[in-house]
Amino acid sequence: MVARYDIAIVGAGMAGASLAAAIGDRARVLILEGEAQPGYHATGRSAAFWVESYGGPGVQPLTAASGPVLRELGLLVRRGALTLGSAGQEGDVEAFAETYRAVGVDVQLLDRAALDARVPHLREHWTCGALEPDTCDIDVAGLHQHYLARVRKGGAELWCRAGLAAAQRTADGWALTLSDGREVSATILVDAAGAWADPVARLAGQRPLGITPYRRTIVQLAVSPEVPGDLPLVLDISGSFYFKPESGRIWLSPHDETPSEPCDAAPEEIDVAHAIDRFERAVDWPVARLEHRWAGLRSFAPDRLPVYGFAPDEPRFFWFAGQGGFGIQTAPAAAELGARLLLGDEAGPVDPRPFAPSRFAV
Repeated sequence: MVARYDIAIVGAGMAGASLAAAIGDRARVLILEGEAQPGYHATGRSAAFWVESYGGPGVQPLTAASGPVLRELGLLVRRGALTLGSAGQEGDVEAFAETYRAVGVDVQLLDRAALDARVPHLREHWTCGALEPDTCDIDVAGLHQHYLARVRKGGAELWCRAGLAAAQRTADGWALTLSDGREVSATILVDAAGAWADPVARLAGQRPLGITPYRRTIVQLAVSPEVPGDLPLVLDISGSFYFKPESGRIWLSPHDETPSEPCDAAPEEIDVAHAIDRFERAVDWPVARLEHRWAGLRSFAPDRLPVYGFAPDEPRFFWFAGQGGFGIQTAPAAAELGARLLLGDEAGPVDPRPFAPSRFAV
């Protein structure tokens, strides 16, 4: 006999795990993961920060609503974030500060002397900055394991090496065929497949939404002198780099966004070179050695907001995707919102309408 579930979730990364945890024991849930372990792709390759301005004003309500949960779990450590501007960009930095102050974010404008007090070895062309003192590092692995533990406690099943191979709509839901040959059925199919979100939709006969994976590169550098422990996350207003301290090293990204097919992403040498070049143009901080490099895929819908909700023309296909690079810092609020929509609960603190799949209806 084919096993039957109320909800089948495709993907066991942060998105799928957090959503299943939020559902708890209120439905019989199966999570399907194509890899040998959950969180292998984007979740396991995050730069691990919580920044209210990251992702834009449309994402900020999810980030703000997630902060108290992450703090209560003990998964945030205050870091601070500093967005730099060079000569001629003072207006851009001021506009950035005004945008986020308007939605309740603490943003402080800094002059050159204040920049020097926070970031050593800055090049001369940086003249101003915007400090977000509440920015934190996130224990990403700890958060993912927290959700997986809740998944087990809630009675959901997690199957690894069990990607979705086919999905056929039936009178009462879905008949699913897995990559290992097993067959199951589910009333609702949830697409939490990250970079594979549109391919999963196609398998289920649904119209893709244009969710595009983009490669993001990170390198780990040893620098001399060593990294001070109180260094903030440092970004530039033009979006060409960010770096932060991690265990006495620098984690650095050229803030690249290269469209990619869904895959096991690997860094390109040109992007690694861009990262180091931009770091050296930003600070006079000699690089002792390049110790490690990696890449992950960040997946965005066309308007760069996440997609949460039932497909407008298919009430048993649920989108939980397009979370870009902010899926971890918004996970608690997004999961609560998604579970409410799935189970028909009353509205929560975050308005779901900006994230509805119907916004892409033709």
